[in-house]
Amino acid sequence: MLSATTLDNKQVVLGFIAALNDRTSQDWVQYLAPDVVDHNKIIFGEEEVPGAAIEGFRQQLAAFSTEHPDDGFHVEQLIAEGDDVVVRLRVRGAHTGYHPRMPEPTGRRCDVEQIWIFTVRAGRVAEIRAVSDRLGMFLQLGWDWPNED
Repeated sequence: MLSATTLDNKQVVLGFIAALNDRTSQDWVQYLAPDVVDHNKIIFGEEEVPGAAIEGFRQQLAAFSTEHPDDGFHVEQLIAEGDDVVVRLRVRGAHTGYHPRMPEPTGRRCDVEQIWIFTVRAGRVAEIRAVSDRLGMFLQLGWDWPNED
């Protein structure tokens, strides 16, 4: 049986994802602790400081449109234990805005599977770990694979 805290943490993550899908507001920020730590960096060049993930999400959301009805963040599986919530999802969208990896929008669409692991503390996301099919995303968008020396 799941504890009330575990169920609450699942609701925090589901609320965060629903807010990410609502491009008319920035309500998603309220789900993140001000000093949230992104262990995998949402975007290339994200600062190595607590809270940098907030700006990383802003840039990611600005770079991809969700005008097609199937676009956005779609939860396919949700597993929780204690403070940790794991989400397997599909992320779909079109590259229509500036992105640090590819400043000029390609207009191309992508559909990528991702797994996010959230640590929730005091009702907010405190840590994020993620694994995604970045190669698949780069190929779909026509982006060059980065040479990180």
